[in-house]
Amino acid sequence: MSSLYEQDFYQWTQQQAEYLRLGKLELLDRENLREEIESLGKQQRQELRNRLGILLGHLLKWHYQPAGRCKSWRATIREQRRNIKQDLQENPSLKPYLDEAITLGYQQGLDLVDRETPLTLEQLPPDCPFSTVQIFEEPLYLPGEKTINL
Repeated sequence: MSSLYEQDFYQWTQQQAEYLRLGKLELLDRENLREEIESLGKQQRQELRNRLGILLGHLLKWHYQPAGRCKSWRATIREQRRNIKQDLQENPSLKPYLDEAITLGYQQGLDLVDRETPLTLEQLPPDCPFSTVQIFEEPLYLPGEKTINL
């Protein structure tokens, strides 16, 4: 017979929350609860990598295709920078993982550029060429602009 966890995940979550609220710790599905909590932590790391992949891919497009620079690219870069900074503020224990996440996210960024542009992987650096300052702080100007607040 399958458990509530397997039959109706949502109901299982509500039941587990109720047991916690009531202090009925002996009724908790400890094994599945432990796995779900670990999974939540992994999702935070994955979210950081994915956001970095999008950010780094757009930074590559910005730097290696200057003629294609547009408001859309800049908005995507700005959005990902803001969301990553917020994620790191809300989850400061992810900060030590940032360098590894940048390395992994860069590979996703290469895939994005390969998919969305005529650039080939051979035309791009195999390792992330951007410093942390460039990734998160470098101002981005469109042709004819002098300054822009990001």
